[in-house]
Amino acid sequence: MNISNPETNDAVPVETTLPPDHPPVAFAKVGVLLVNLGTPDGTDYVSMRRYLREFLTDKRVIEWPRALWYPILFGIVLNTRPGRVGKAYESIWNTERDESYLRTYTRSQSDLLGEALKDHPQIIVDWAMRYGQPSISDRINALQQAGCERVLLFPLYPQYAASTTATVNDKAFEALSAMRWQPALRTVPPYHDDPAYIKALAHSIETHLAGLDWEPEIVLSSFHGIPQSYFAKGDPYHCHCMKTARLVREELGWDESRFRATFQSRFGPEEWLQPYTDKTIEKLAKDGTRRIAVINPGFVSDCLETLEEIAGEGEEIFHEHGGEKFTHIPCLNDGKSGMDVIETVVRRELQGWI
Repeated sequence: MNISNPETNDAVPVETTLPPDHPPVAFAKVGVLLVNLGTPDGTDYVSMRRYLREFLTDKRVIEWPRALWYPILFGIVLNTRPGRVGKAYESIWNTERDESYLRTYTRSQSDLLGEALKDHPQIIVDWAMRYGQPSISDRINALQQAGCERVLLFPLYPQYAASTTATVNDKAFEALSAMRWQPALRTVPPYHDDPAYIKALAHSIETHLAGLDWEPEIVLSSFHGIPQSYFAKGDPYHCHCMKTARLVREELGWDESRFRATFQSRFGPEEWLQPYTDKTIEKLAKDGTRRIAVINPGFVSDCLETLEEIAGEGEEIFHEHGGEKFTHIPCLNDGKSGMDVIETVVRRELQGWI
């Protein structure tokens, strides 16, 4: 390497030899980091408390003033909720691998995407969790050390919300702020209306229903909710969810009476996006609907909110109030249709880098 001598303008060699104990410097790679919400390491009280503390202290998730929220969180929630949530996780735990299915599926999605992108050997695919392990910071550092000068960050949320997509982006840039040699970073935008995603959802519905010996009268499209106050502040999440539901309905050729959007997983005393999934399931059963199906388009992987809350509690609610037939349509997970969506989005967002 040479620089110019300011007095003579002649090239002057500069010593660039690394210290003897410095590791080799790798470069010219492109990283793809898939990031999902997060998972506890176990179902025990300590693991659950650690996970819930990280999750519920995120200012993007709970926007209440700290002076109001923290006494409730540390005085009540973190003392009572870990045990209850731990039991819920136990009911859907992947006992074979001793981990949550969210971790199982996210790892598999990363592995399969790496295989799909083998035509670009400079690409390294990895995965992380916003809450829990492996952390975003650890994996960005690992990608940089592996020679990734550019990283595509993929928050695995089709619909944008500040409490999901934005907090992943925040954490990634926080990790970069501690790095001397930062890789260039791109973030994947929402893909709630991507044709590949819409077609994959419609296909999953048709395929699942074709395997039943009965036909649902109504299919609910259940999205995770957010407080109404977040929507009022300008969060586009509700609009993204409703557009996804409309496009899937149109792809299926159904009308609004057969395919409805609802919202689940509310927490705390605030009003959340409505109609609520659990209340809708209850009302349908009471009003005489005997056969329903529920799909969760906002989740790329089955998890506590889909397997326990919908496939478990949702079915119980329906049967308790007179319903007869209930089915949960699995998330796209690591199946071919789901992986095609992820690959399509990644290849598009990597344009100009590969």
